[in-house]
Amino acid sequence: MFKLLFFAGSARKDSINKKLAKIAADMAQKAGAQVTYIDLKDFEMPLYDGDLEAQNGIPENAKKLKQLFVEHDGFFIASPEYNSSMSAFLKNSLEWISRPHEQNEAHLIAFKGKVAALSSASPGELGGLRGLVPLRMMLGNMGVIVSPSQTAISSALQAFDDNEQLKDENQIAMLKATIDEFVKIASRMSE
Repeated sequence: MFKLLFFAGSARKDSINKKLAKIAADMAQKAGAQVTYIDLKDFEMPLYDGDLEAQNGIPENAKKLKQLFVEHDGFFIASPEYNSSMSAFLKNSLEWISRPHEQNEAHLIAFKGKVAALSSASPGELGGLRGLVPLRMMLGNMGVIVSPSQTAISSALQAFDDNEQLKDENQIAMLKATIDEFVKIASRMSE
C-alpha cells in the first residue's frame, strides 16, 4: 500500500492550513491511502546556514523529518501564503531535509521520484494561490512530480465550521478533486 504524508507549512497552533491538511488526510485515507499527518512544529530547526551545518552537522529534527519523507511515496502540503510566497518556516524545513545526511547518500533522496499535492487556505480572495507558484517550482526543481490539481481556499477565516470542516460544497469538491488525483498518481507510481 502506498503511504502519503500530510502537513501544513505553518507553525501557528490554530492554523487554517493545518485544518485543511487534516481534512485532506482524512479524504486520502477514505480513498485508500495509508496516511500520516504531522505537525512541522514538532520538528523545529534553526534557520538553515551552511556554516552552522559544517560546524554542528544536520539537526536531529531534520534527520527525523527527512526519514518520514523517505518512507512515504508522496506528500501533501497545505501552504500559507506570506507575501506571495511560501512561509519561511516551510522553506527552512524543506531546505534542511534537502541536505545530504549521510556519506554517499542519493541526491535529494527525500524528494526525487515522490509525488506532491499542494493546497492553501488564506483570508484573501485568491486563497493563497500566488504562494503555491514558487512552492511548485521549488519542488519540481528538486525532482518532485507535483500533481496538476491544487486547492486554494479563499476567505478561509470563515471557511471552516465548529468541527473544523469546510462549509462550502464547491471548496470541498475542489479539495476532493485534488486528493483524488494525488491518490491516483501516488497509487500508480508505487506499483
